[in-house]
Amino acid sequence: MSKQATELRYAVRFRVVLKYLGQLCLVLAALTLVPLVMSVIFGDTHISLRYGIVIGGLVALGSGLARLPTPTSVQANEGMVLVALMFLLTPLVMAYPMMSSGLSYLDAFFESVSGVTTTGLSTLATLDGAPSSFLFGRAWMQWYGGLGIVVLSLALVIQPGLLAKNLAVNETEAEDLVGGTKAHTQRVLNVYVALTVIGITGSMLVGLGLFDAVLYTFAAVSTGGFAPHDDSLARFGWPAQTWITLLCLAGAVPLTMYHRMFRKKKGTRVDVFQLWAVVLAAAVVTLLLGASMRMRGGLSWMQVFHMAPQLAVSAQSTAGFSSMSCSQLDPDSKLAVIFSMIVGGGAGSTAGGFKLLRLLIAASVFRLIIVRTCLPRHAVIEPRLAGRRLQGDEIQEALLLIFLYVAVVAVSWLQFVASGYDPLDSLFEVVSATGTVGLSVGITSADLPAPLKGVLCADMLMGRLEIIAWLVMLFPGTWFGKRMETK
Repeated sequence: MSKQATELRYAVRFRVVLKYLGQLCLVLAALTLVPLVMSVIFGDTHISLRYGIVIGGLVALGSGLARLPTPTSVQANEGMVLVALMFLLTPLVMAYPMMSSGLSYLDAFFESVSGVTTTGLSTLATLDGAPSSFLFGRAWMQWYGGLGIVVLSLALVIQPGLLAKNLAVNETEAEDLVGGTKAHTQRVLNVYVALTVIGITGSMLVGLGLFDAVLYTFAAVSTGGFAPHDDSLARFGWPAQTWITLLCLAGAVPLTMYHRMFRKKKGTRVDVFQLWAVVLAAAVVTLLLGASMRMRGGLSWMQVFHMAPQLAVSAQSTAGFSSMSCSQLDPDSKLAVIFSMIVGGGAGSTAGGFKLLRLLIAASVFRLIIVRTCLPRHAVIEPRLAGRRLQGDEIQEALLLIFLYVAVVAVSWLQFVASGYDPLDSLFEVVSATGTVGLSVGITSADLPAPLKGVLCADMLMGRLEIIAWLVMLFPGTWFGKRMETK
């Protein structure tokens, strides 16, 4: 790092981090009131008591910290640290009520991490006999986890460009993390609630009961995938499966697109571009899966037409629902799903993965490199995407994040292979966790060694916050060095 950059670097201000952490604790306490009320309604008083203790602790902590003096601005590293701390604190405290269903703290923490990161992996062998409060609590964590990552996504944008533009922020909001996040929250919350209401209503119309309709909708619009039944979508007929799959697709495109379409009657070119990119990617994966299922898996055409589109959308949207066991997939089908899971959905959506937009940015750069070999030396050509010239910083960010995702997957995969697990199945499980998908070939279970459960928890947390926030947390310069004066 250059001397000039070192001199200009500011460490986080602890008062700023603690103040806004306190405010977010109060928000989490308010959100936890919902499962508390539901546990009282279901008569699970032992779970209600645990939720009450969690709420009391969050309110006590948040009330004290939130009174600290308010700064005029929040630094980029402070925003990333705050988001990372909240995604770590939430499962740490929510594991306590999860334990009331007979889980050890490690398994309850795994379940909570999977919930708040909208992944959907579970160590539970069966959900038969699980308390309704437990099932609702998991689904509710996914719902507000999906909302939280979209709301707080402004703090995770490294550089302005297509990604910031896709969040519907203007230059002033991009510079002001506090004001920009509040404005972004108002836009996203209306869309998210509307999708949820539409999802619940539609689910009941296609035959789901109220409880199932709520839980499947929570998991679908958040692209989470926690189902309240062991057989996920397989228990329902094709109308219900189709509706829930469409909800997953709706959550995998930028939520601000709906806001812009409602307010301006049309979306931006980036919105439309990402929408069609997600649909086209799911269609391509459907064709690959269909061909492999038919030729390698020996499935009938009726099974292929039913299962391939549903699994493709589930993987591309990173929702993780399934109407068949992924352990039954042939190797080629597993590879197709693996690629789809790590790429994920649109930027600014609830989907995981490193995002289709970044893959297309990288593809645009590689295409430009090839095209330049056919041009005169003096020719000037710039990388463009969706009608917009790509900036050098956003190209570097896209390539960096793709590399980081691959690196995290590689390191985690090696640990599973070293423990004796099948290489392809290990890759499937690790990519599913890092892409926050939740599809499983059966490796994730209560019998999985504790260190490997920890690996998957780390993968889910890193994948949900796109890794950079955690690197900022671990960077010594984030915590040590000169600090900007708090005004």
